[in-house]
Amino acid sequence: MPAEEATELYAKGLEAMEHGHYYLARTCFGRAYELEPSPRTSSYFGLALAKSTGGFPEAIALARDATSKDPENPVYYINLGQIYLLAEQRHEALIMFRLALHHGADSSIVRELEELGERKPPLFRNLPRSHPLNRYIGLLLSRLGLR
Repeated sequence: MPAEEATELYAKGLEAMEHGHYYLARTCFGRAYELEPSPRTSSYFGLALAKSTGGFPEAIALARDATSKDPENPVYYINLGQIYLLAEQRHEALIMFRLALHHGADSSIVRELEELGERKPPLFRNLPRSHPLNRYIGLLLSRLGLR
């Protein structure tokens, strides 16, 4: 009986996430995780927690737990990557998205990786990235195809 209820709560949580109701999703995934602590509920509970309250340390721990218990599932790496993006840890998010791709994620993750991209180091490293010399000379060299 608890397994059936956990499955039902998981489905409700997914539906709530799709509609942007993160607090409801967090509640559903949290209850499902209490009833049946599986990697899938752990991963989605972490994502819903990050989106609803911004509790990033706990969300990252939950999602990492899911990836350690089922390292072959690319969805768990995608969820962890999204949590890292919300926590403004871009480099970690890129690593997780690449791991998801390595474990067989679909082409949508490729598009997201291209959007994020890796920034090239500034031309003049002793100047801030926002300095006009770095910005405009970098733009010029990029347009000329030299960078």
